[in-house]
Amino acid sequence: MASYEVLQSKFGAQVDFHPFFLMEPLSAKEFRAERVNLPDYTAVVFSSRLAIDAYFKLSEEMRFKVPETMKYFCTTEAVANYLQKHIVYRKRKIFFGNGSPASVIELVGAKHKDEKFLITAALGANVEPFTSLFESAGLDFNVATLVKAVSQPLQGLDLHSYDMVVLYNPADVVSLKENFPDFEQGELKFVSFGRSVVGAMEEAGLKIAVKAPTPQATSVGKAIELYLEGK
Repeated sequence: MASYEVLQSKFGAQVDFHPFFLMEPLSAKEFRAERVNLPDYTAVVFSSRLAIDAYFKLSEEMRFKVPETMKYFCTTEAVANYLQKHIVYRKRKIFFGNGSPASVIELVGAKHKDEKFLITAALGANVEPFTSLFESAGLDFNVATLVKAVSQPLQGLDLHSYDMVVLYNPADVVSLKENFPDFEQGELKFVSFGRSVVGAMEEAGLKIAVKAPTPQATSVGKAIELYLEGK
């Protein structure tokens, strides 16, 4: 947020925030279509708080009482701490890494290698960084989609009243196309943040004026600042 404040104070830019999509848990019906049986797993891998909420919501809807023996492997401490919303936090069954898939594998080690792991994910997310490591380690695992992106209504939003639009997620592109099927970019400049959205934007025929992050600009705000300065 601070980097956007620089744009406002330094260039007099107007910055508006409009969510193009929201993340929602899958319904029990949608989840059943994956043919994943929750009681089959003795350990769960979480990368987000949304996945945690979805897991316990689905467990309740499907009448699966999560056993106290369940082990939880989280990518970060913040995600691990969020488990306290649903369970009694016990160090012996909750583990967290430094944000990378490799750190989760290190947590598993030899001590927990015999568990059956459920890797939770969002619909369309790239889980290959996890699955490749779990396969290499010879672990027993499966992937379950628990949350999905739901496009928000944008018809009342005039994109061409802006000079720049920032897209962070492939779901932003999906929402854009769903809301404006005849959209033409014209002089509108797009900013991409992260590698995952670039492919979706290019596939949709959107020209990208500014890409972030870069070594010089780790945030969108800084990338736009450098662009406006002509650097």
